[in-house]
Amino acid sequence: MGFQIALIVFSLLLMLLVLMHKGKGGGLSDMFGGGMQSSVGGSSVAERNLDRITVVVGVLWFVCIVVLAIITKSPSVGG
Repeated sequence: MGFQIALIVFSLLLMLLVLMHKGKGGGLSDMFGGGMQSSVGGSSVAERNLDRITVVVGVLWFVCIVVLAIITKSPSVGG
């Protein structure tokens, strides 16, 4: 049950993080202050940190899926 909740939370967080990334058209990151980084120029520290956080959440999301698959395949203990 805990991994299912974690998978839902990581899925929603991953969607939010991906939408916050700046694409060719600016994306939703401009709504949250991402448009100000264009005056600084180049890839800012905030954008690099957003990349790192997205990768970490993506890895945790993948681990949850693998653990849930292993749990689902294993026979019930006591049932």
